[in-house]
Amino acid sequence: MYELSAIIWIIVGGLLEPVWLLALKKSDNFKHLGYSVLAVVVMFASPLCLSFAMTSVPVGIAYAVWTGIGAVCAVGLGALLFKEQITKRIALYVGLIIIGAVGLAGGV
Repeated sequence: MYELSAIIWIIVGGLLEPVWLLALKKSDNFKHLGYSVLAVVVMFASPLCLSFAMTSVPVGIAYAVWTGIGAVCAVGLGALLFKEQITKRIALYVGLIIIGAVGLAGGV
């Protein structure tokens, strides 16, 4: 079992991943300063959270779960905010990402 603080850091870092991604999209190629600054700041904050988690979680597991959280959230937010399509195939692969991350984390 991993330290609770490490699990929290991975979750926070993973949730920050789609924040910078969405801010980057909203920045319109860095034309909007506020979104641009947010994107850059969170681009540093997210991996910083991951680095804190890796003090007690193996690097491969930490990275896979961190990116899995980010990817799943990005797909969901893309559908919610930008009306991007989630087909059955996409839903299947998102489900596989979730299963893989939970499996690697040992059911944390």
